[in-house]
Amino acid sequence: MRLLGVLIALVAASLAADTAVGSYRVGVSEQAAAMFDNPAWQSLGLTRVRYLVPWDWYRHGQEAEVTGFMNAARARGQDVLVTFTAHRGCFDGRVYAPDPACRAPSARAYREAIRTFDDRFPWVRTYSAWNEVNHISQPTFTSPNLAVRYYRVLLHQSRTRRFRVMAADLLDTANLFPYLRAFMRRAPGRPRLWGLHNYQDVNLHTSADTRQMLATAPGELWLTETGGIVRFGDSAQFGYSESRAAQSTRWLFTLADRYDAPRRGRRSTLTRVYVYKWFGEPSDARFDAGLTDMYGTPRAGFFVFRRFARARTAPRHPGASAPAISNPRPTSTSLGPSLPVEDTRRAERSAP
Repeated sequence: MRLLGVLIALVAASLAADTAVGSYRVGVSEQAAAMFDNPAWQSLGLTRVRYLVPWDWYRHGQEAEVTGFMNAARARGQDVLVTFTAHRGCFDGRVYAPDPACRAPSARAYREAIRTFDDRFPWVRTYSAWNEVNHISQPTFTSPNLAVRYYRVLLHQSRTRRFRVMAADLLDTANLFPYLRAFMRRAPGRPRLWGLHNYQDVNLHTSADTRQMLATAPGELWLTETGGIVRFGDSAQFGYSESRAAQSTRWLFTLADRYDAPRRGRRSTLTRVYVYKWFGEPSDARFDAGLTDMYGTPRAGFFVFRRFARARTAPRHPGASAPAISNPRPTSTSLGPSLPVEDTRRAERSAP
């Protein structure tokens, strides 16, 4: 009888291990609207996507591109994390250009950009103030003060426009934690949402940067850009390999499962993962982390991603639900003739 009891317990534990999933949610970071028409993407049932928007998108002929992506995401019921970034073409892979168009926007220009975007797409629920603030590809690279300035402007706008604000979106380079600490000392209020691009941990199969970020930044941590690298520059370590990228994608989810619940010694909890990116690149590209090739044909990493992502698409806890954002854009007519535009925005963003 004792042996039978032990066997039952072992079987139950095995079943629990096979069916347990993390409480974090999964999405994809991608720039091409064609993803939404890809059968492989459609098979996943995802409801979250991250999109990078040059801060001056409406001044330099990118309106059609941005509007096309956002409308396609809206039509597919996506909760879009919008991240502002530098003027397109300012970084050549080594140096940030000194051209006038590449200069960091003033607080006033940045505020205008936020208002212009949010007026056009008032259903967006979360904005990240600036992409990879600590990386050389951005005008904020040497200036945490500048990153804080943009966060302050976005935070102020959020108080009337009712969206969530990601304080800082950081890359796991050598300056990560000095930059983060400098930002935290200067940031107004108490930021509770942070972004990390933990490529080193994921592709070296380590965990140090992710753990330290969780121990340093309070609130929620979203891995806003992460995933297995198929190819990176001329590196011998990261020459073209779809199988290596798939193994790293598996490690990504091992990490996420490990850190998705509150623990002693951690100030934040991992609650979202956005894998970058869906489409792969041409053979001569310096960086490629696509789950599919450039034509949308799944690579090995896609099948790893699919196995983990599907288990995290549906709500884990009773009563929880994915963001209900697929309703038509609200107007004063659809919500009552006397309801102001600002109130329609507030009503939709507060929907479950």
